[in-house]
Amino acid sequence: MSDNIVDLPVPADRKTKEDTFEAATKYEPGLNRDGTQAMRVKKRLTSRTATVVAIIITVIWTIPTFGLFISSFRPAELINTSGWWTIFENWGWTFDNYSEVLFSSSSSAPQLGAYFVNSLAITIPVVVFATVLAAMAAYALAWIPFKGAGTIFIIIFALQIVPLQMALIPLLQIFTSTLTPVQEALHDAIPILPEETYLQVWIAHTIFGLPLAIFLLHNFISEIPNELIEAARVDGANHGQIFLRIILPLSVPILASFAIFQFLWVWNDLLVALVFSGGTADVAPLTQRLAELAGARGQEWHRLTAAAFVSLVIPLIVFFSLQRFFVRGLLAGATKG
Repeated sequence: MSDNIVDLPVPADRKTKEDTFEAATKYEPGLNRDGTQAMRVKKRLTSRTATVVAIIITVIWTIPTFGLFISSFRPAELINTSGWWTIFENWGWTFDNYSEVLFSSSSSAPQLGAYFVNSLAITIPVVVFATVLAAMAAYALAWIPFKGAGTIFIIIFALQIVPLQMALIPLLQIFTSTLTPVQEALHDAIPILPEETYLQVWIAHTIFGLPLAIFLLHNFISEIPNELIEAARVDGANHGQIFLRIILPLSVPILASFAIFQFLWVWNDLLVALVFSGGTADVAPLTQRLAELAGARGQEWHRLTAAAFVSLVIPLIVFFSLQRFFVRGLLAGATKG
């Protein structure tokens, strides 16, 4: 017998786990093999016409913000008697507006530090809850076959057109009859626990954000090639492993894009937080305090110019930190097909 050993080809369906996950990490949704479609989109977005249009839109969009920024450094008497565009004719600069907003201890203009903490305590958990729940639901609807999946997805899609104002009172009644007694009982049993918490605001914001989140993530996750999922199943991966090791790494751009939008929506929200927080200073967000800074008759509205820029700090940090993921998410969604 010959001692030569012939290496037989490995069948395509016998790929190892390492090959499967390596292929998953190299795959980029929305790009075909030669990348021509992505290059075509990139060329359109970077053309001279697109650049000029983007610059014009940016300038128009920035003018009101620039005027607000100038007004935040002007004395109240100049703000009330002249426009910000007359800054060179009516010269005057001051930090009094920021001092009143940030360091004042009076009851009419209390410091915004506590409200900053409240907004962060509301926004960050809501973004995590909505993103995680939506990702799991989108994966289940896209890749776990079960009876009624299509009907459920249609219902979730239809929920986007329902105004949230219609659900405020019924949801508040449910919270009042269920969550509020539980919170009061826990406070009586354990006095350290606060009587008012962010639980109602968390649940409300998460519920209102889930329909759009599931719709967006489902459209992205369902476009992941079936070969990757099937190869992982052949290697013995269950749904939890597929979701954690394949779906989530590939969905980082769209997850970051939605997280940015959700953060901005919740951070800038006043209606939902005002209804479900009860309006108390212990759980009230920053937006509620901004609405109160103008005074009972709006006579102190000049303080809003400084307070508005204080409230912009955190959203700007979040946006620029996740900007590269945001752009990747937009491009991936634009080059499918």
